[in-house]
Amino acid sequence: MREIIHVQAGQCGNQIGQKFWETISEEHGIDPSGAYAGDNDLQLERINVYYNEGSTGKYVPRSVLVDLEPATMDVIRASKYGKLFRPDNFIFGQSGAGNSWARGFYTEGAELVESVLDVIRKEAENTDCLQGFQLCHSLGGGTGSGLGSLLLSKIREEYPDRMLCTYSVVPSPKVSDTVVEPYNAVLSVHQLVENCDATFCIDNEALYDICFRTLKLNNPGYDELNQLVSAVMSGVSTSLRFPGQLNADLRKLFVNMVPFPRLHFFMVGFAPLTAFASQQYRNLSVPELTAQMFDARNMMAASDPRHGRYLTVSAIFRGRLSTKEVENQMLAVQQKNSSYFVEWIPSSVKTTLCDIPPVGLKMSGTFIGNSTAIQELFKRVNEQFTLMFRRKAFMHWYTSEGMDEMEFTEAESNMHDLVSEYQQYQEASVEEGMEEEEEYIDEEEEQPLDE
Repeated sequence: MREIIHVQAGQCGNQIGQKFWETISEEHGIDPSGAYAGDNDLQLERINVYYNEGSTGKYVPRSVLVDLEPATMDVIRASKYGKLFRPDNFIFGQSGAGNSWARGFYTEGAELVESVLDVIRKEAENTDCLQGFQLCHSLGGGTGSGLGSLLLSKIREEYPDRMLCTYSVVPSPKVSDTVVEPYNAVLSVHQLVENCDATFCIDNEALYDICFRTLKLNNPGYDELNQLVSAVMSGVSTSLRFPGQLNADLRKLFVNMVPFPRLHFFMVGFAPLTAFASQQYRNLSVPELTAQMFDARNMMAASDPRHGRYLTVSAIFRGRLSTKEVENQMLAVQQKNSSYFVEWIPSSVKTTLCDIPPVGLKMSGTFIGNSTAIQELFKRVNEQFTLMFRRKAFMHWYTSEGMDEMEFTEAESNMHDLVSEYQQYQEASVEEGMEEEEEYIDEEEEQPLDE
């Protein structure tokens, strides 16, 4: 039944992944021990998208937890949902990647990758019809970026026809955890562009802003930030897991979202987000959901969609909603903001409707946008990268693991190309394509016919 295999790599990826499993378990009525405690048959109908059933009727997440140091795994094991995961699916090294992409990709990671692939193969063999893989990782650290990239390329090699998406925590302008973040991020994006079908970009600064501005939390911790990310993750896979009026699986989503294979970096958002104190004062409606979904302050990546144009957008609505109302709202948004959508993709908004809302809400919306404004994010990282790379700062940490300077140069130029591709399509207009076609027709007419 169209299963998804979930892989989480590194400390950041494991924290997000853990929150994701808590959210999903709640939706499916699975308690922390893995037993079913729900009250609705629909919760179990397609539970095997994310869970395997054990021999005692216990549900086990189809999740592979990877890290190069044991500390993160210990935290997960000791947590409330620690007993949920299969012990064999915890795979960890001892030495850690020490924030170096090269250690995660070449030395430490390469030693561990075979045992990770074994577990992934075992999970894949237990599936009926595998839909694809999702990977949670960060691009700034060592394990998530290095080992994450390595896993991506290996999975792509072994399962070339399955969908492969990543939830990537990208470096943000104000929140930086490590000095070599720009290096790790550029090297990772180089891999993501080639080996991945879709990347949902998330960054800590935007998440902090949402918590602070919208949810009115004074000092949000990682728990609250990860809660936001897991809401989006649960929204993306919702129509695989629950029945709906208009379904979309991963493949449908990506076919409609990715106009050019390299431009698959998405901004995501979730609605409704309301401060706890003001919840009783608002009545949720489709127009309100739509307005918040398209609001620039609601984006979970720190680049403003108003600085670019949307190539494509996907809106996933959950709850008992009127289809007509949803269609009208989506049309209204497109017409009202037509300058923010490229005009050479005529109907660029894909809508999905699912009947089952998230726990504790009447209705919700998940927003996924492929906007050219995401280039701001790459530009920023690229500038930081260039500043350090020009002086060859911190390079010995990478070259001593067997990396070549050429790889840095390649990754940098790939990133430049990506930014200029986004820029090119942002400025492209309908007329340009027409002119090219006319020239082509003229050439054809000029050629003499062979008798």
